[in-house]
Amino acid sequence: MTAATLPRTATGRFWALAAALGVVVLAGLGAAHFMEEAGHAITGMNNRIVWGMPHVFAIFLIVAASGVLNVASVGSVFGRTEYKSRAPLSGLLCIGLLAGGLAVLMLDLGRPERMIVAATHYNFTSVFAWNVFLYTGMFAIVAVYLWTLMERRMNGYSGAAGLAAFVWRFVLTTGTGMIFAFLVARQAYGSALLPPLFIVMSLAWGTAVFLAVQAALYAGSDRTIPPEILRRIRNLLGIFIAAVLYFTLVYHLTNAYFAKQVAFTRFILVDGGVYPLLFWGGFFVLGSVLPLVLIWHPRLGTPRSVVAASLLTIVGAFALLYVFIIGGQAWPLEIFPGYATSSTFADGTIAAYAPSLPEVLLGLGGVAIALLIAVVGLHVLPFAPQDDPEARAKASASA
Repeated sequence: MTAATLPRTATGRFWALAAALGVVVLAGLGAAHFMEEAGHAITGMNNRIVWGMPHVFAIFLIVAASGVLNVASVGSVFGRTEYKSRAPLSGLLCIGLLAGGLAVLMLDLGRPERMIVAATHYNFTSVFAWNVFLYTGMFAIVAVYLWTLMERRMNGYSGAAGLAAFVWRFVLTTGTGMIFAFLVARQAYGSALLPPLFIVMSLAWGTAVFLAVQAALYAGSDRTIPPEILRRIRNLLGIFIAAVLYFTLVYHLTNAYFAKQVAFTRFILVDGGVYPLLFWGGFFVLGSVLPLVLIWHPRLGTPRSVVAASLLTIVGAFALLYVFIIGGQAWPLEIFPGYATSSTFADGTIAAYAPSLPEVLLGLGGVAIALLIAVVGLHVLPFAPQDDPEARAKASASA
């Protein structure tokens, strides 16, 4: 591979961006330390909502880490040569996003040093134990895949390594979906639809992240994305957004069909206050319908429209995860079906939750870790896409 690292003229911008991201990382670490010292009482979480805003960030980063390998898979597994120059960036973003998401998860535990227990004592009846192997396996496989891409003498193995990464990312995302699918103690979860829903979410969100980062990279180096490649990835994003919308609607229609789930579905979609607002306004309109219009409207589909669609998809992802994770816990657990329950622990009532500043800072710290890994990687190694001269000529002619 003959790609070059970031231009020397970008050195100043690199240090400025790395310093800014470093400040956000330090703010996230400070927030985690503050929560560990003062206890989770300073957060919006309680004994009923135990997964708060940090988990929204963490799940997004982990799910997007799987989906961002789309571009690499299309190039290495399906043999589309026009995507192969983008495979190294795809792998780098996967490692960065996964590292950022896991950092948030570990720091949100309250006792992150006890993570060593999970790494040395396994309960194979727990889906959480399975994910320890899935996450570490993902790091190892993607690292080997990048090695086969960037070391000329190993290029012959890139197809096999790419296939392994392709299979493993589906297994990993299925495992993440199973965390919720096997959790029958909440009415929002415990559904066989969740693993495939998480898979299509990863495809959409990972592609959106890749397009946004690629656009920023090209803008920073004064280059233009070849129109044909942009059109192909744009169409992929549109298909994946539509798939997420379809599976999400089927999931809620399935819940609404069962009498025991009607009240919960109405809470999430109609009269749950902030949750219906985020679902319909944040996910459905801003995160699904508007991006599809920007992607497939005959007069749109420009590079700026695609970037806007990608960013709106990410906004919709956070809105959907907030409704799914927080709203799913806020609804009271039905301990005795057909009976009303009440206690000093507020059983039978809707739990209140408002994200605190430390929670948000911790989540943003995870995003900054992911971006910092990507920025440093792009600066020191040839991860940046290098389009062939013919593609560049076409791009310049159409600009």
